Amino acid sequence: MTGELSDEPVEVTVEPRAHNWRLDHYLTRLFPNYSRAQFQKAISAQAVLVNGIGAKPSRRLRVNDRVSIGLPPQPDTSLPAEDIPLDVLFEDDAVVVVNKPADMIVHPGKGNYRGTLAGALQFHFDRLSDIAGQHRPGIVHRLDRDTSGVIVVAKDNQVHGRLSEQFERREVTKEYHAIVWGKPEFDSDYLETHLRTHSRNRAKMCVCPAGGTARHASTYYEVLERLDGYALMRLLPKTGRTHQLRVHMQHLGHPIVADRLYGGRADLRTRDVAGAGSDRGVVDDAGESVLIRRQALHAFRLTFRHPHSGKLLEFEATLPVDFQRTLDALRSTAN
Repeated sequence: MTGELSDEPVEVTVEPRAHNWRLDHYLTRLFPNYSRAQFQKAISAQAVLVNGIGAKPSRRLRVNDRVSIGLPPQPDTSLPAEDIPLDVLFEDDAVVVVNKPADMIVHPGKGNYRGTLAGALQFHFDRLSDIAGQHRPGIVHRLDRDTSGVIVVAKDNQVHGRLSEQFERREVTKEYHAIVWGKPEFDSDYLETHLRTHSRNRAKMCVCPAGGTARHASTYYEVLERLDGYALMRLLPKTGRTHQLRVHMQHLGHPIVADRLYGGRADLRTRDVAGAGSDRGVVDDAGESVLIRRQALHAFRLTFRHPHSGKLLEFEATLPVDFQRTLDALRSTAN
């Protein structure tokens, strides 16, 4: 942790589910881009106050405690702004809501420093929160690189803190649409499992027993449309674990179409869809027509309360071209 503490402290109110949590544990859950060690240093520097008074990292919190955090800037190098077009669904003085395309990383990492949503945001907006560090301006939550759809961005630190609280309290409703393989047994159901990093492939998550590093994950699903060997699903995650929906659909026995990591196939071609015309899709180097070449998962709707007014806001992102093309091809064979 280097540099001066933020001049704009973030204030949060402890919710019932965090009653009796340690202060340092609570802060790392609320702001996952910072480590517990960083928060422990900030607490020792009196940059974190509970009800206006300094506290120890081990302080047990109570419901409605007021926690004020002077978050330090992350020791990042500057993120270059990039003139990348954005599909802005909504903007005011507090938030920006964007329809993220597939094949766009939300923020830099693991050698991917160009073409990110964060870089595009730096170019298009003069003011963004910096709670998550210079590489993640305004970024409150994330979508996988190849998942398209609605994402909300904070313009200042107070807004970022209030939105983070809503996500932590599970007050934000996230609705995804997905195309999956096979014929789900039930029209709707509720999945509850535990997830952890896969022991043999650190890039993957897997379902596992409770305990250890496992984290609880729950998803409600509903079949919107049954197609010939496929299904259009409505997915509502109640928790926000890494790859949660993709792992849950695999666990259900109906992996998301063209999910390279969890479905074993990197694309869906017209020859895979009986009766689909060869004129559909994008022709690849081998002359084959490809309907979609990334997981068919789209963040369709996001509902949250405005961080200033408290008004309930709901935003939808139109299905992208490749998703709609795949759906049209499957529908044409089901009729």
